[in-house]
Amino acid sequence: MNNRPSRWARQLRRRIDDRSVVVGVIGLGYVGLPLAVEFARKGIRTLGFDTNVHKIALLEQGKNYIRDLDDAVVADCVTRGMLEATGKQERLAECDVIFICVPTPFTANKDPDISYILAAARAIATHKRPGQLYVLKSTTFPGTTRKYVQPLLEDTRFRCGQQYFLAFSPERVDPGNKIWHTGNTPIVVGGITEQCTELAAAATALAVEKVVRVSSPEVAEMEKLLENIFRSVNIALVNELAQLCDRMGVNIWEVVEAAATKPFGYMPFYPGPGIGGHCILIDPYYLSWLAREYDFTTNFIELAAEVNESMPYYVRDMIIGQIARQPVELPNARVLLLGMAFKRDVDDLRHSPALKVAELLRREGVRQIDYYDPYIPTVELFEGTPQAEQLHSLHRLSAKVLRRYNVVCVTTDHTCIDYELVARASRVVVDTRNALRAVRDRSNIVLLGARG
Repeated sequence: MNNRPSRWARQLRRRIDDRSVVVGVIGLGYVGLPLAVEFARKGIRTLGFDTNVHKIALLEQGKNYIRDLDDAVVADCVTRGMLEATGKQERLAECDVIFICVPTPFTANKDPDISYILAAARAIATHKRPGQLYVLKSTTFPGTTRKYVQPLLEDTRFRCGQQYFLAFSPERVDPGNKIWHTGNTPIVVGGITEQCTELAAAATALAVEKVVRVSSPEVAEMEKLLENIFRSVNIALVNELAQLCDRMGVNIWEVVEAAATKPFGYMPFYPGPGIGGHCILIDPYYLSWLAREYDFTTNFIELAAEVNESMPYYVRDMIIGQIARQPVELPNARVLLLGMAFKRDVDDLRHSPALKVAELLRREGVRQIDYYDPYIPTVELFEGTPQAEQLHSLHRLSAKVLRRYNVVCVTTDHTCIDYELVARASRVVVDTRNALRAVRDRSNIVLLGARG
């Protein structure tokens, strides 16, 4: 077999090496926009593609909408002409390298939904030209790049590794992380052919400090699932132990911190009201769906997912238990949720356990549920259903406001919240994050994993 690079590969490599390459990014969300900005700020002309006209309009004005990005950096990239947002798919033909950063949700039956990936691939296929490199970054199941994306791009005159190049390189985004970001987080790349891998690694290295090559897209796809399932399984472990510690009267938070003093063979994970965000909740089901094709059942992984998904129900029961101790009926009880985002100090509501807790309380008949979260201006329960409704949002916390509620529940431990005030003014605080650990008077605090 001839392993010499084709003329299209050589041409693309020259453009990458002399930094004249034009990069396209399909999907300008939490993954795509930071990636586009990273290329643009390093002097690579970048086109961002999205179907959301509001996002495009903001970027055309140099305005940023992703909290982890610096507003001034985004504005500078747009002003210098290094970053341009568009909804015109025909402009994909202008790009030498195209990164696909679209959502990969699951269906109501928890089967993978790769429709956004397929739509992006079809758009590329419509406007493709020889000499382009396509890199899928959306988290998905092994085989997606080779079995689903490649057939949409390929024909008898447009062969992978010759006229075009295809690879998978999973995103590694941690919203709210001040240390690790798109530019300095190591990235894995696996191409359909060796030449695909080399070109994808070279293009990625224009924006990312360290690129790790693997032998195939399937390795890169599975590696991403391992990363997230590793977290899912370990969080499930401490969530299950938290429920046991509640019965035993042992403080799980103290247990975890004690175990964390071991300098080897242990990594601390913490319990909570459930898991959220895009990847950790979804990825176990992507893998379990694929495993069925091979007559394999991922029992351990699925059980961990079930434990994590049960935690909002456990928190609901904690809140209802505290309401039952007061002279008030459920329909008349007032509950305040502190924090709706899926994790601390981010503005991301996707699959938030706090949202699930609110919906479960509403189903139990609690009519008055309010929330305080300076990062989340609006929250809709039962979105997309006839029961959809807006939760009432508090603009500020005060002792007078906190006293109105029968139960205040910390569902997300934002650092901007005055937990001393919360403890002092609230009747009962259900703390699912150990956010009030520094409070001395704990007589009105009910801590997940330490109730006894």
